[in-house]
Amino acid sequence: MSKYELNYPLVILMVGSVVFLVMLIKSGLDRTSVPSLVGFLILGFFIRLADDYLGFFTIGCEEIFGFLAQIGLFTLLFRVGLESNLRGLLGQLRRASVIWIANVIITGLIGFATAFYMLHYHWVASLVIATAFTATSVGISVAVWEESGMLNTPRGELLVDVAEMDDISAVVLMAMLFAVLPSLKSGSPPDWLPMISSVLGLFLIKLIGFGTLCFLFSRYAEKGLTHFFRNLEPPPDPMLVVVAIGLMIAALADLLGFSLAIGAFFAGLVFSRDPDSVKLESSFLPLYELLSPFFFIGIGLALDPAVMDTALGMGGILLVMAILSKLIANGVPVFLMGGIAGALLIGASMVPRAEIAMVIMHKGLSLGEWAVPSHAYAAMVVVSAATCILSPPAVRSLLNSRFLDGEAR
Repeated sequence: MSKYELNYPLVILMVGSVVFLVMLIKSGLDRTSVPSLVGFLILGFFIRLADDYLGFFTIGCEEIFGFLAQIGLFTLLFRVGLESNLRGLLGQLRRASVIWIANVIITGLIGFATAFYMLHYHWVASLVIATAFTATSVGISVAVWEESGMLNTPRGELLVDVAEMDDISAVVLMAMLFAVLPSLKSGSPPDWLPMISSVLGLFLIKLIGFGTLCFLFSRYAEKGLTHFFRNLEPPPDPMLVVVAIGLMIAALADLLGFSLAIGAFFAGLVFSRDPDSVKLESSFLPLYELLSPFFFIGIGLALDPAVMDTALGMGGILLVMAILSKLIANGVPVFLMGGIAGALLIGASMVPRAEIAMVIMHKGLSLGEWAVPSHAYAAMVVVSAATCILSPPAVRSLLNSRFLDGEAR
């Protein structure tokens, strides 16, 4: 059989086997402090290793798994947007903005300096890594806060506010960065400034137009539409309509040049302002649990085993700086506001890099080696996995220690 022919029974067997393994991995890791996404990354990498020896992954299989990874990406970013509370965030903007601004600037600068000056990556790859450094996967830490009953405390609310601002800024920075990079590849340095101005100007016009359409739909049409389908069919059907509309919004964003990830995030935001839509999220969870692992499996599949030795060394350096950057960027402002214990706690909670950081790196890898070399991509996968493993026990230890007793929780 040609590599280009699609063997449907084989593909179905592989997808079923992967879903089966995903459930086993999730069940096993739920009994530990290791997030499931780490297991999914490793599963994808082992599939890649097995294929290198057995050659069972045909071109058709790659396309199917690539499609499933894109749908998984949609579910991840859609849920991030759906869980965002923009109205509540605006009310806490003054308190959280100082930490957020310091976080974006300091982590971005440290990420760029580490990649460019210490690891000698090209400036394009260094910019991509810097953008990934600014992101946070607070869901990893929030589970520990909920387990300790601390999420609804002032510190827990501050953490969620800063993390939501992190998500939004990282998505916007990602969109701006990848709008500019393709133009820089073809241009020469003297032409960059007018080229960047032109590209960013067009990007901002499209973004404002797209954002306005999303706002108008959210403000005037979304509630009536979901109410109509809620009365027409019992759950989970109304949630399927929400997902269908979200897919259309995400596809429109991709057609406009923003990428599917940006569109999925905006789609989630469209429905986040309606409490009734958010209540439907329980109907979305089975779909999320089925499809989201394929994104992380796709990340593992994209790892090149030949560069892993190099990636582990570089990833170790990036890991140290990724941890320090979040501790400094978030810890110093919190320390000035309320003490060393809270500074360490918030800083440690902001360390994990997962969904959005990996979206940024995967997008860079898709542009080619000129943007993100395979070893840089692999190094950041190491950072993502390690931060997600190391942060939860550190946060749990801080939350359960007497170190916080001297400060207001």
